[in-house]
Order: sequence, then C-alpha cells, then structure tokens
Amino acid sequence: MAPNNPSSGDSDTRPVAAALTYDPTRPGVPRVSAAGRGPIAEQILAVARANNIPIHEDPDLAGLLAAVDLDCEIPVEALVAVAEILAYVYRANGRLPAILKQGTHRP
Repeated sequence: MAPNNPSSGDSDTRPVAAALTYDPTRPGVPRVSAAGRGPIAEQILAVARANNIPIHEDPDLAGLLAAVDLDCEIPVEALVAVAEILAYVYRANGRLPAILKQGTHRP
C-alpha cells in the first residue's frame, strides 16, 4: 500500500494498490488482476496479507498499474520495475523459475 506522492502534484492521498498475475510458463508479461484506491486498495492488501503474498510499496508504480484495465498486460514503462520485483520475490522464496535459471529466457 502506498499513498500517492504529494510532491507529484496529485492531492489524492488515498492508498492505491495493484495486484499482478504472472505465469512464467506462458508467453507474455504480467497482467493486472486487481487495482484500486481507498477501500478497494485496502481490501487488495488485506487479501495479499492473508495469503502471505509479498507486498512491494512504490507509490508511482502502484499508481501506474492501478490505471491499467483489469486483465490487461502491464505497460512497457513498468516492465523493468516489475521484473526486478518478481525476480526478488522468486529468489526470496527459492522459487526462481527453471527457465530463468537456465539463463536463456529473454523478455
């Protein structure tokens, strides 16, 4: 959860959250599976916490992803940030996908 950055000129201080779905065995990039502000963002975060899903706080990235339509691929502008987050989560959980361990996967 991360409130919008007040220095960006955005006066909306409600929390914003986005959830992603990614299947490394299928072609394509992660998709936005849930997104919202205020109570919806809080519900997304509660579900993530209840299911031990890692939460990464980045107000700018959350705002960008929350603007994407549900079940749509993340925008090109978010690819590097999301890839770094996913790699960190996979490594932390000892679940780096085999295709990435081989070093032959190219996005």
